[in-house]
Amino acid sequence: MSDKELIYGIHAVQGLLKSDAPRIQEIWFQNGRDDQRIKKLLDLAKSEGIPCKFVSRRGLDDLVDEGNHQGVVAYCALGETHDEAFLQKLIEHLPHPPLLLVLDSITDPHNLGACMRSAEAAGVDAVIAPRDRSAGLNSTARKVASGAAEVLPFVTVTNLSRTLQQLQQQGVWIIGAAGEAEKSLYDADLKGAIALVMGAEGEGLRRLTRENCDFLINIPMYGTVSSLNVSVATGVCLFEAIRQRHHPAPAV
Repeated sequence: MSDKELIYGIHAVQGLLKSDAPRIQEIWFQNGRDDQRIKKLLDLAKSEGIPCKFVSRRGLDDLVDEGNHQGVVAYCALGETHDEAFLQKLIEHLPHPPLLLVLDSITDPHNLGACMRSAEAAGVDAVIAPRDRSAGLNSTARKVASGAAEVLPFVTVTNLSRTLQQLQQQGVWIIGAAGEAEKSLYDADLKGAIALVMGAEGEGLRRLTRENCDFLINIPMYGTVSSLNVSVATGVCLFEAIRQRHHPAPAV
């Protein structure tokens, strides 16, 4: 299986069928599942000429180590990987100010998948993460991402601090989220070319990552809890950026 990967879950498989069907080598469906969502996937797979196989639920359970396959598992060629060179070219050719999400040491694939889902919904141009000390885009992350991982570029970099510096040279402002920051998210200007940097829960941003941020922001908290799950915090920050970009405050 070193040259293949499994993608499971209705939204993830559907996203791959629509965005990169040639990657799929075969799809296994659960016997007895005949609801409309499964039928739609089956029809789409057949229209693309993808071999389909029907197996027992136990057969699918044995393929998936963690999570709910929802009655469908796709055998796929390994997905395309993106690096620093791809990121540089992407930014150079974007027709609008880039909106990037940087994940610093997010090691839980569930959190990675949830962040990818929020990022795609917000129109983020790419998600960036260090190659080491970070969750990879495995089948669990793809399932949680609900199809977002199949259309949103995921860039892994060797040296995150160096990548942040390169982004700054390309005119991108690096904005880190940190609970102790003095500036509120809602007081920050998020309308231009920005990369939002989110750190791991508990540890937050690493020192070098923090030092390479142009400024830090916090999400105001009004209850008794001191922090949010990283994927929730990511969604809050990204959609504030979207609000500002699409509904800028009137000039005073």
